[in-house]
Amino acid sequence: MAGVKEFFAALWQTHRGRITGVALALVIGIMFLVLGFLKTVFLLALMAGGYILGGKVDNKEDLLELLDRILPPGYHK
Repeated sequence: MAGVKEFFAALWQTHRGRITGVALALVIGIMFLVLGFLKTVFLLALMAGGYILGGKVDNKEDLLELLDRILPPGYHK
């Protein structure tokens, strides 16, 4: 059993990007089949927005400054 574990560890080390890409494509394909095109695209857009906002929080950037750039003037006080 140790040989199998070492095989998969070596496979992961050499092909991490390909394995992740195939797994992500599989998940998105299943989402298209289950949810439909528009719901999947909407969900992926929300996930991208969350990723971007999460990155700004991780970098300790000011979210109010981002809102000031996005929203019309005078909206945020």
